[in-house]
Amino acid sequence: MLTGMRRAITALTIGLLLTGAVGASAQIFVPQSLDRYFRIEWQVTRDRKGPAIEGYVYNTAAQTAERMRLRIDRVDASGGSVGNSTIWLHGDVPKNNRAYFSASVPEAVSYRVQVLSFDWSCNGGGGGM
Repeated sequence: MLTGMRRAITALTIGLLLTGAVGASAQIFVPQSLDRYFRIEWQVTRDRKGPAIEGYVYNTAAQTAERMRLRIDRVDASGGSVGNSTIWLHGDVPKNNRAYFSASVPEAVSYRVQVLSFDWSCNGGGGGM
């Protein structure tokens, strides 16, 4: 009986810890807030390997963005997504500045590029925004 109770308490504790860890690290951003802080300029280029997306992410916030991921959607002629790719930016996107990105992509009629996730830099002080 005591062993069963210990197992239940251990399982509950592990579940709470895992739930707390996931909840603490997950950040949810609505597109309007992303548009407030970031602007993306990009173009499709082609070389012998095929198409690529390259451009800049502009950070208009007063804080550096770190560990940024972009999602590149492949779009068909009707405007629907037919697949996507995720890329990490190399380095940070400094406050009131920009960062370059480039990624090879499969052939598509068109593309959409958007910020998928990022973290605010603490800049040596308390927590991020």
